[in-house]
Amino acid sequence: MACVVSWNCRGFRSKVCHIKDLIYEVHPVCIALQETYLKPADISKIKRYSLVRKDNENESGRASGGVALLVSHDTPSSVITLHTNLQAVAVRVMFSNLVTICTVYLPPSTSVDERDLNRLVEELPTPFIIIGDFNGHSPLWGSKNTNLRGRQIEEFVNTHSLCLLNNGEDTYFHQRSRTFHSLDLALCTPSLAPYFNFRVGVDLRDSDHFPIFLDRVNVGSNDAPRPTRYLFHRADWTNFALRALITRDMVEGENLNEVVNLVTKTIISAADDSIPKSGLSFPKNRKPWWNKYCTDTNRDQRRAWNVFRRHPTSANQIAFQRAKSIARWARRKSERGYWIKFVSGINSSVTAKDMWDNVRRACGIYPEKRISCLRTNGQEVRNISEMVDVLAEAFASICSASNYTEPFLTHKNRMERIKLRFQTTKHLSYNSDLTIFELHTALSVIKHTSPGPDEVTYSMLQHLSEHSLLNILYMFNRIWKEHVFPDCWKHAFIIPIPKPGKDPQDPLNYRPIALTSCMCKLFERIVNVRLVHILEKNEYISPFQSGFRKSRSTIDNLISLETDIRVAFLKRNHLVSIFFDIYKAYDRTWRYGIMKNLYDLGFRGHLPIFVQNFLKQRFFRVRLGNTFSNIFCQEEGVPQGCVLSVTLFVLAINPILSVIPQTVQKNLYVDDLHISCYARNMQLIERQLQTAINNIVEWSNKSGFTISAQKTIGIHFCKRPLHPDPELFLSGVPIRFQDNYKFLGIVFDKRLTFLPHIASLRKRCLRSLNILRTLSNTSWGADRSCLLRVYRSIIRSMIDYGSVVYGSARPSYLKRLDYVHHQALRLCLGAFRTSPIPSLYAEAFEPSLSSRRDKLSLSYYFRILSNDKHPLRGTLLNGNNNRLFNARPSCIPHFGLRMRNILPDTFHGVKVHTTDFCGHPPWMENSISYINPFGNFTKSDSNNSVLISLFNKHRQFYQSYQPVFTDGSKSLNHVGCAFFTNGHIISYKLHSFTSVFSSEITAVYFALKYIDEHEIRKSILYTDSMSLLESLRSSSTRNPLIKEVKDFYRHLLSKGARILFSWVPSHVGITGNELADKSAKSATEFLTRPIVYADVRSAVNQWCHCQWQEKWNMETNNKLHVIKPVLSYWVTKLNRRCDVVLTRLRIGHTRLTHKYLLFAESPPTCSHCGDILTVKHILTDCVAVDRHRLRYFCSSSFDLSFLLGQIPHFNLFMYLKDIGVFHDI
Repeated sequence: MACVVSWNCRGFRSKVCHIKDLIYEVHPVCIALQETYLKPADISKIKRYSLVRKDNENESGRASGGVALLVSHDTPSSVITLHTNLQAVAVRVMFSNLVTICTVYLPPSTSVDERDLNRLVEELPTPFIIIGDFNGHSPLWGSKNTNLRGRQIEEFVNTHSLCLLNNGEDTYFHQRSRTFHSLDLALCTPSLAPYFNFRVGVDLRDSDHFPIFLDRVNVGSNDAPRPTRYLFHRADWTNFALRALITRDMVEGENLNEVVNLVTKTIISAADDSIPKSGLSFPKNRKPWWNKYCTDTNRDQRRAWNVFRRHPTSANQIAFQRAKSIARWARRKSERGYWIKFVSGINSSVTAKDMWDNVRRACGIYPEKRISCLRTNGQEVRNISEMVDVLAEAFASICSASNYTEPFLTHKNRMERIKLRFQTTKHLSYNSDLTIFELHTALSVIKHTSPGPDEVTYSMLQHLSEHSLLNILYMFNRIWKEHVFPDCWKHAFIIPIPKPGKDPQDPLNYRPIALTSCMCKLFERIVNVRLVHILEKNEYISPFQSGFRKSRSTIDNLISLETDIRVAFLKRNHLVSIFFDIYKAYDRTWRYGIMKNLYDLGFRGHLPIFVQNFLKQRFFRVRLGNTFSNIFCQEEGVPQGCVLSVTLFVLAINPILSVIPQTVQKNLYVDDLHISCYARNMQLIERQLQTAINNIVEWSNKSGFTISAQKTIGIHFCKRPLHPDPELFLSGVPIRFQDNYKFLGIVFDKRLTFLPHIASLRKRCLRSLNILRTLSNTSWGADRSCLLRVYRSIIRSMIDYGSVVYGSARPSYLKRLDYVHHQALRLCLGAFRTSPIPSLYAEAFEPSLSSRRDKLSLSYYFRILSNDKHPLRGTLLNGNNNRLFNARPSCIPHFGLRMRNILPDTFHGVKVHTTDFCGHPPWMENSISYINPFGNFTKSDSNNSVLISLFNKHRQFYQSYQPVFTDGSKSLNHVGCAFFTNGHIISYKLHSFTSVFSSEITAVYFALKYIDEHEIRKSILYTDSMSLLESLRSSSTRNPLIKEVKDFYRHLLSKGARILFSWVPSHVGITGNELADKSAKSATEFLTRPIVYADVRSAVNQWCHCQWQEKWNMETNNKLHVIKPVLSYWVTKLNRRCDVVLTRLRIGHTRLTHKYLLFAESPPTCSHCGDILTVKHILTDCVAVDRHRLRYFCSSSFDLSFLLGQIPHFNLFMYLKDIGVFHDI
């Protein structure tokens, strides 16, 4: 049901039949009409609807414009009297609460006074919706350009912090030009934004405007059945571990399928006895923040009410009011706690849609997600048991072998007759037995996901006892060596998720989310780590493939393309790029082709045989609620939802890069393939690219992949628009050339201005600001730190992505994004509109976007330098074109040269330590254990003499081991490391960028070298860095210095040395530790060593902060600078209202003192002193309130930092309320 409909009908009387059709179709609560063309004498009625209207006549007396509201008699409503010159009427309608609906028509030829718009908002009771025809153009709501009216409406929306509900769809059809535009808008107060969805009708209904619908989101319970699930927060894990005991007898059965089923049954049986389950129906009150305390206080409130209702005495009334207040406080506390907990866990991977879903959940809104209808073969299917089969048939048809072409099917049948024999008698290390170390590592890195058909979850596996895990490992090794893949692991449940923007009635418009066995995925994770290690160690994967590889990302491909274009522009060449689209790449991957690639790479034994069995005979069932489809087979393609699938797909598509000529640049991110070529001669480019395209098509025809000719796009990058595009063909079909193309999330235009990308990015970010507007108007989500975290995760992350690429655009283009940044900071802080930009940065502790782009770019630059196998490393270090770029300043330099131009002097000559991302073989344990002689005694809770005594006892026990004390030190201008042993002290001074952690590792490394040189057989290395010992014990650290220490440690063990590591507390009087610490602080011998990337990145961050601080030091006239001269993050624990007041006072711009700037008026003056009204005057100077200062601050003479500093004065707000200005700030 559409609650509100808006339509520019272009004549009420002539469209009465269409209005009645709308009422019959959607039964709206309210219909807002524009351009009714009614005169005051005209009588118009609609049955069961009351009409509120405002007519308009032009100078000649003819009806022109006019607005009206039709309100259903079934809904309580009242008319709002408006005193405005605008064509607008308003009513207040009862939904679940009172909402004001206002319809507006702004004629395109008439100028609109901004004061009329502001007065309209002041007259509307909140919450309200303003809907109508605004006749303004702006990309914010879907227009391609902006006009004066559009900018005026943008300013109006930002001034009053309104939310725009439009989704970008066109609402108007211009018949003469045959173009579509977006003119009809729906604005609302932030509190209503989560409750309404915007959509546009498909029929003009004899008008030139489409009707628009505001549908109210379903609130309350959903009666659809749902699968039961385990309530892990109420689990008894101790009881579970005892009951889920996997014995050796269980896993030694002859039939491995029965063994796996028995183990699964044991785990599920223990879970049923130890973990409660949810019911089949959704609870009535599904607010995620609701907890037991809310239930208890709500029950107490009902009891108090029942007592008061039976015995209405004053005492019972007071008791009821008290219980009611406690219940309200409990709900607010729970809401706020839930939201803070949720926000603390979000990161840049959370999308705006995910955030909106969580905002709606916090409000108790759960939109209906059931599939109501599917259409297949021209017939509608509504029965859920039939719909699951329809969806399953659609998914099975996608991965069917019948989709392959006839030539490939012939080739496929011929090749599959050749059996691949992976059996071998040769010992290959990657075929060794799986180890308990690998199992623990896999369990430590898993992310909790939904279980598969066996219902075993990762949480259950993580809480098994060590004895049970050892027996599960025994079962895994039997599967590994006996070459049997359990039948139950070949089945999956498919959850269909509708693709956004697609017809939900088409079964092909659903994305299949596969749920497979977690136990199987645990096994896959161990095998996948081994497979990736071998592929990377032997460089089997092309360096031009960036997908799902350590230290690689989409930015690599984007920088590569941007660099080629910049160099081509520099040399005044053409550059032509082709972006390929592989149709249904994952679902149509040829499985035999994967195995053939593994065979050709030399894989033999258990690993390839496991992969072969893993790919055979995969089955699935579609699940909707508790309804399941029949079992269907996935013939081809990599299995959905499996850990191994991505690696196997990369392996399948990897050979495509080898068929592309060396003269053509190529890049691949999983299945996103791009090739380019630049030269001065266009015919040469055509020949080179056509050869590459033909080779790609020929390879795809033999590999089962299909290149989509319709979606493959070309761009001719050239600064001169007169040059024609080249003619290239894909399988005989001409490749379509465009002016711009979105590649890996960045829009490249043919002149590489990045203007289309910046415009698109700005539009998306401005729409996402509605999240901040909504949260800032709630009692539970308006915390400043939460708002800033939401901004950084949702909006700033969009701006950050690709900024190292599009940051080369003109500064005037990049400034368009600054508006988003500033608007977001104002919303997060609650700052007044006139607040200076530097003050916003300082108060939020959020630097400018230009400073952030420099930081991200320099960090990425050094990250590339830390990987000696990175394909861009040579480009960054190559200075062949530097002189030519300097000679042609009009040409924008490529990324490497841009970085060298902004690189600070202190970073020149810095050598970054390269990282070996292959690391140690995963099947060999790669950790170092340590001892702690102090047991449960901690440094903070124990006397120094006790700790020294414990250490002396420890040394008596290990007296045959030579002690080696290591330490690292870092101060403002000095970094050093040292070790002390047997009367010898060796110390080194390190580069100032080196962190204290790296200095500790360096000390350990040189201590190990000393042990090797002096052939010490038994030794103990003592360090006061627990983080260092934990890193040595961990197997997942990527720090190259840690790897260096571990490699040297294993080298010493191979020579027969016995070396132990131990922790000692610092500065408690242990002689060796004190000597090492003193030597590290006074080291003078400089040691030249490469610096790890993490330390360089920290130095970059520090440099950027110092640059920001220097700019802030120059803001001597800034009001906030007096209070906050040093940039730092100030934590506030105030409610939203007080936090906003404090922010505005600190910045010095408040509504009371600076509202005049918005209306071009004279500055206000103090009614007592006659001086200009400022924050400083109100707080410290005005003599009329001296007695109030003495009362609250015990003084009348102080500076602003005393009241508004990092910890504001506790009587500040009482003082403001007492003098009557608190609510005017």
